Amino acid sequence: MLGLLLVYFIGKYFYQLAFEHNRSAWGYAILGVVVYYSTTILAGTAIAYTYLEFVDETIEGGTELLLSILTIPFGILGAYILYKKLEKNWSNSKDSMHSDILDQGMS
Repeated sequence: MLGLLLVYFIGKYFYQLAFEHNRSAWGYAILGVVVYYSTTILAGTAIAYTYLEFVDETIEGGTELLLSILTIPFGILGAYILYKKLEKNWSNSKDSMHSDILDQGMS
């Protein structure tokens, strides 16, 4: 249930950001969710590999639940970083467009 709520809110925020900047809203909403899941998979693989390398035990039972809980913050962080980069890039391009229009009248 928590995973569905996270996917909903991640998609919602990316959708709103893309809509505000006249981009493909559904495409960026899906991109945000894909980045969340791919980051959790990469973090889970890294954590599991590190665990197996240093503890020399197989991951069984409760450890799988712990592993999935540990990867959630990494997924949120990955989606947040992408969101902030897109927000910064799109707001900068918007400002430069307006400055070009103002400069054209001065020449």
